[in-house]
Amino acid sequence: MSSTPSGPSAPADGPEAFPDRVVPTWTDPAAAQASEAVGGPWGRHAVTGRALFWTPLRVCLLFVVLGLSLGWVKQEPCADGRWTDGLQYTHLCYADTVPLFELYGLRAGELPYLDSAVEYPVLTGGFMALAAVVGRGYDGVAGATSLLPDLPPVHSYYLVTCLLLSLCALVTVRAVLGLSGRRPWDAAMIGLSPLLVVHAFTNWDLFALALATLGMWAWARRMPTLAGVLFGLGVAAKLFPLLILGALFLLCLRAGLLRTWLRTVLSAAAAWLAVNLPVALAAPDTWGTFFRLNSVRPADPDTLWNIALHVSGDRLFDGPLAEGQTPVVLNAVVAIALVLLLLGVGWLTLAAPVRPRVAQVAFLLVAGFLLLNKVWSPQYSLWLLPLAVLARPAWRSLLAWQATEALLWVPRMLWYLGTDNRGIDVEWFFLAVGLRDVAVVVLMGLVVRDVLQPDRDVVRASWPGVDDPAGGPLDHAPDAVTLPSRAGIR
Repeated sequence: MSSTPSGPSAPADGPEAFPDRVVPTWTDPAAAQASEAVGGPWGRHAVTGRALFWTPLRVCLLFVVLGLSLGWVKQEPCADGRWTDGLQYTHLCYADTVPLFELYGLRAGELPYLDSAVEYPVLTGGFMALAAVVGRGYDGVAGATSLLPDLPPVHSYYLVTCLLLSLCALVTVRAVLGLSGRRPWDAAMIGLSPLLVVHAFTNWDLFALALATLGMWAWARRMPTLAGVLFGLGVAAKLFPLLILGALFLLCLRAGLLRTWLRTVLSAAAAWLAVNLPVALAAPDTWGTFFRLNSVRPADPDTLWNIALHVSGDRLFDGPLAEGQTPVVLNAVVAIALVLLLLGVGWLTLAAPVRPRVAQVAFLLVAGFLLLNKVWSPQYSLWLLPLAVLARPAWRSLLAWQATEALLWVPRMLWYLGTDNRGIDVEWFFLAVGLRDVAVVVLMGLVVRDVLQPDRDVVRASWPGVDDPAGGPLDHAPDAVTLPSRAGIR
């Protein structure tokens, strides 16, 4: 592997020429090309790492604030809930949080699960309730004084929700920067992400994403119990952090650290139970809504399974289903596909010439899950963002993938609008879905290549002696269990 920074404009005349961290405009061709708009790559004598205020963390957080501001500008036309003439589709500002404010009784002060059935995990329901309480507090102050603008209840609720989600985005960036080792500027890829602009406020996924990335950061800091608590809370908000625990299992199996992994899993289970058990005991029927819904749910519009059903005229799998009927065959096929995914990633983890990094395995599992699952809501793609940045911090490929994610939102909204209202046919939507899926598969292929050929892994090759900045107990750990393979020949 390369022992020094390399790439366009990298100086090459002595260690004093190098800063104490990786400079993207020296190592990444896309970043170097983009920097021409502001004077070119970072100079060899420029000061790095000693700024009094504009540290990499603060700059990356500023990027996030700018991205979230653009996201809010996009969402503002829908914030008051007055969706007439398909405004939410024509203005590309649809968000689940707005209609669910009424549907879940949050306007009337009802509590999720206890007073109304909610189709989300418990901690996300708590997030909704918190935003509703703060929103009602704002409404009360605005109504009693003239100091604040008087807004419709749904508007103030949505504003509070977006502010809380913005805090989650900032936390996510802080955690990613902590996971990036000597590559702090990689975290800028989140703040400058088109995906963040489009989907930051579509749903509540940034909340679970913040908990998951904090869990990864705690693991990297060699605090497996705290990591487990954070992962458990993340699973109580969305289920995808389970896949990160799966990645840690495979890596700990290879490194002979299953006892450490077990400590993390037990603390995750304890945290999940602490959140879920009181609600399950108080309202068992409504608590189970999330699990029942996912059992009977058909293939989502933008999944490979739905495209296959459409092409076959609904003759595949279970055939036409009545409302609420469980797609038994589809569920079984998806389960088998996900098991094969786990086996494939498990083989790659144990057979790679060098133990893969945590982010690489976690990205492959989450990306594969999204491709093979029967549900891929548009905001789910946010789950991939920090993992992709950490797994393969190359600006060009990441931006290409995110461009397909952002552009997919346009045909989705136009298809929902309907051809009678100047919308588009479903085939155009499927074309955009296919382009997005191809971009994800290509990104997965690049990560697999980096795993099989570690010299091409930019994280390991960009600094001497780097193994896995996010590895925690796994960092530089010797192998205990491996599988023979010829795939790693270099």
